[in-house]
Amino acid sequence: MSEYTKFQMAARQRNTLNQVLVTSIGVFVLLVFLAPLGYMFTTAIKSDEQMGDASAPWYWPHSPKSVEFEGKDLEVFLVPTDDGTKEMAAFKKTRNETLFVAPENPGGEQFAWEGNWRTLERVYMSNPQWENFKTAWKELNFPRLFLNTLIIAGFGTIGAVLSGVFVAYGFSRFNFRGKNLLFMILIATIILPVQATLIPTYILFSRIGWTNTFLPLIVPHFFANAYNVFLLRQYFLQIPRELDEAAMMDGANPLRILTSVILPQSVPAITAVSLFHFFFAWNDFFSPLVYLASKPELYPLSVGLQKFNALYGRQPNMIQTGALITLVLPVVIFFLAQRVFMQGIVFTGVEK
Repeated sequence: MSEYTKFQMAARQRNTLNQVLVTSIGVFVLLVFLAPLGYMFTTAIKSDEQMGDASAPWYWPHSPKSVEFEGKDLEVFLVPTDDGTKEMAAFKKTRNETLFVAPENPGGEQFAWEGNWRTLERVYMSNPQWENFKTAWKELNFPRLFLNTLIIAGFGTIGAVLSGVFVAYGFSRFNFRGKNLLFMILIATIILPVQATLIPTYILFSRIGWTNTFLPLIVPHFFANAYNVFLLRQYFLQIPRELDEAAMMDGANPLRILTSVILPQSVPAITAVSLFHFFFAWNDFFSPLVYLASKPELYPLSVGLQKFNALYGRQPNMIQTGALITLVLPVVIFFLAQRVFMQGIVFTGVEK
């Protein structure tokens, strides 16, 4: 075997080892991030009895195994016998001696075991409680809350994207006096907390009769958000101005340039802004709680879920079930649009 062949084999082995190592690290990191979701899912399909049973398996929904005999449910235990440990159903329990029967034949021969039956290990069987989702769906009034949330998030996203596009287009393509100063003032509003403007805005919306309606949660987003404007402006600046000039030579006005030149090339950035705002509106809890306090029928999922959690505060399985139901749509939307979303984030130079 030549030295060159040996070198090639060693290089292939190193590449294979590197690939295995990188893949293993990637799988480990993936499992670490997915572990909370996995625990959330398994908890959601557990029974109330298992949540209060310290001896029950923790990794998957289980219920104590039992056998019905003469109108009674006989608990099944692991009982040590002369032939080894067997699954036996407790027919008659006493402190010092317990009568067991075979689970497959409860009416057959009985077996007397001396000792306290409480020291024996119970037998569990897999028993996912899928009806938890049905209960949470009904108690949450999920269709109504889902529709309310979709109205708030959907119309708010439309307003945020439209206003953000027009403002970002102005800052990226037009020169006017005070442009940089106005942009800096706009960006400075990012650090302004919502709590600082809550009272005056609430008073304003209250006086014009907008409280207990969707309007305070939708209309303000039609006046542009500094973060959205920044993302879109950064992307628009990367589009060559030569394309604008070519369109102007063909007689296109600024609005036509925006719709025919800028927007078709800005799909990744627009997708990123849309998802950012949609997820923000979907998860927003504080604003709906303030403006819809007297109208429970208008609550979005975030507020309705908080009420649901208060109702089932001692049942963690039901809390996780309600949270999983509300999580489905955002996760599906993100996975369907993740490629375009990541392109928008990379090209605008923003990581979040």
